Amino acid sequence: MNSNEIAARFRALRVVPVIVIEDAKGAAPLASALSEGGLPVAEVTFRTKAAADALRRMRDAQPDMLIGAGTVLTPTQVDTALDAGATFIVAPGFNPVVVDYCLERDVPVFPGVCTPSEVEAALMRGLRVLKFFPAEPAGGLPYLKAIAAPYGEVEFMPTGGITRANLGSYLAFPRIVACGGSWMAPADWVAKGDFDAVRAETARTVAAAKEGAA
Repeated sequence: MNSNEIAARFRALRVVPVIVIEDAKGAAPLASALSEGGLPVAEVTFRTKAAADALRRMRDAQPDMLIGAGTVLTPTQVDTALDAGATFIVAPGFNPVVVDYCLERDVPVFPGVCTPSEVEAALMRGLRVLKFFPAEPAGGLPYLKAIAAPYGEVEFMPTGGITRANLGSYLAFPRIVACGGSWMAPADWVAKGDFDAVRAETARTVAAAKEGAA
């Protein structure tokens, strides 16, 4: 699956759950809860030692789920994520080493940007869908609209401070492919095994996304 195909999936789903998981044992039921709630997609952040194993277990449990790796900071992590079954790579910032490593290997990558200079660095490499991070702390939707204005061919995936409450306002902006967030599967719910709560909040999020995109 190439970057354009993955971006198309993002556009259809409108929300990408960002997962922080400490114990890989919860990965399979988490994948099921997200899918059953209506979001068969996840960005598993490589902030924990369990990330690669969790990604692998999610892939095994839900083979058709769109699963990528987030918080990828090094080429070694790119390789680890791909070996675990990641379909795409997400980075919090624009690291040229990581981005170029992915592009040289035809690995779909969505680096984080927060300034016009970073957007232009991405454009020079042919990237057209970028993570906007940290969205709310950086200035939220007004700031995103301001930096997006000169770059009409670029689309964004805001992440950081997005919630179900402000989701609709972001999705109403046509330049947004999808929003990332962890509110439908917070780490404490996953740690407690409260997958019914994950499933219910995911369903509410899907409904809110449809309203926001209307």
